[in-house]
Amino acid sequence: MSIDYSQKIPNNVDLASNKTLQRALEHWQPAYLDWWNEMGPDKTTTAEVYLRTAISVDPSGWAHFDYVRMPDYRWGIFLAPQEAGRVVNFGEHKGQAAWQEVPGEYRSTLRRIIVTQGDTEPASVEQQRHLGMTCPSLYDMRNLFQVNVEEGRHLWAMVYLLHAHFGRDGREEGEALLERRSGDADNPRILTAFNEKTPDWLSFFMFTFITDRDGKFQLAALAESGFDPLSRTCRFMLTEEAHHLFVGESGISRIIQRTCEVMAQHKTDDPAKLRAMGVIDLPTLQKYLNFHYSVTSDLYGAEISSNAASFYTNGLKGRYEETKLGDDHRLDSAEYPVMEVVGDRIITKHVPALTALNERLRDDWVKDVQGGIDRWNKVPEKLGIPFRFALPHKGFHRKIGIFGELHLSPEGKVISEAEWTHKHRDWLPTEEDRAFVQSLMGRVAEPGKFANWISPPARGINNQPVDFEYVRFN
Repeated sequence: MSIDYSQKIPNNVDLASNKTLQRALEHWQPAYLDWWNEMGPDKTTTAEVYLRTAISVDPSGWAHFDYVRMPDYRWGIFLAPQEAGRVVNFGEHKGQAAWQEVPGEYRSTLRRIIVTQGDTEPASVEQQRHLGMTCPSLYDMRNLFQVNVEEGRHLWAMVYLLHAHFGRDGREEGEALLERRSGDADNPRILTAFNEKTPDWLSFFMFTFITDRDGKFQLAALAESGFDPLSRTCRFMLTEEAHHLFVGESGISRIIQRTCEVMAQHKTDDPAKLRAMGVIDLPTLQKYLNFHYSVTSDLYGAEISSNAASFYTNGLKGRYEETKLGDDHRLDSAEYPVMEVVGDRIITKHVPALTALNERLRDDWVKDVQGGIDRWNKVPEKLGIPFRFALPHKGFHRKIGIFGELHLSPEGKVISEAEWTHKHRDWLPTEEDRAFVQSLMGRVAEPGKFANWISPPARGINNQPVDFEYVRFN
């Protein structure tokens, strides 16, 4: 499954054999490049960046590393290999041959699923477009640009599906994906979290650790789809997505490491003193964690959802690692626990598992996020610092679902609006917190040098040294 880079659009789907589709995508390509030049990473037209490019979809050797000028990056269409004899693994079509074309009765639903996923990809590029100007190192700048070009490629992945399988409607949706803008008052991105600003590197690392992890679970659920081209597309996207999660988790870990070193050296946990020394105090990191975790949690939707039930029953979107689960994969009589608020108490009730699929996927994500938090907590533990990071309650700072109209403390206590107003500044980043973090953002662009507020990584990219020239400026 090698990728043909001799064509105008690199691909491994034999695009040349379908001239109509090829022409349509070649017509979309200049509009994409215009969008990239307008909304992609700021002031990067002459930079040469040490990037990985997919050359195959074989897991054992799929990526090639070399310097690439950002405008010359070759975006393309890459699907994981087709599995012979693949069947639908869940829902009412369980056991039937997987679909190579869109079933007519599911056309509009599948299109909406693909458009919603596709819309997140350019949105994150737009959110992050100015960060290269305040990078803490060339190593981090390179990682940012790697994330950006791959989010751009993931847009290509969804647009290919729209063009190949949805005719004129798909082409129009592909154009609209380039017209919406993150945070735009008149034409915003579809999902709220993708209209938030990403103004600094702490926000970027939290986004890639927490919100890109939502992407992992959404893609994994779509990779189970009975619509085989969507499954194959998402399986290869997951291969690329793993690096994005690494960038976020390791980035925050390095910030924690630097702060804890300063705390140990100066024997203080006073946030004001630590800020004066130019590092980010741990309570502020916890507040950013609370914010990004709660905003991302809303991306899963309401705890009980008839839409999620129909997606599953119709074979369009499965559960995380569906084929590894030991049940009947129909869920006709299965139940799943969800929370409910009764007065000021939070109780657990069991509901039909089919209607609780959003909550189940959210729970899988929470467990995965918690694994990262546990790894972060080893950093202060090793340095003898008693502080530990903790995820807030699932109902904290939510806008969607059963907690959407309520105020909860991070510990999960239902509180009044007055108490929320009084205390929320202790739990979420304030304007002063954000201004302080912003004040640390100054570009460090010398190989091997790092901003004072973050530690160097333990190792470089692709076995290169940490002081490698990851970005060249011409």
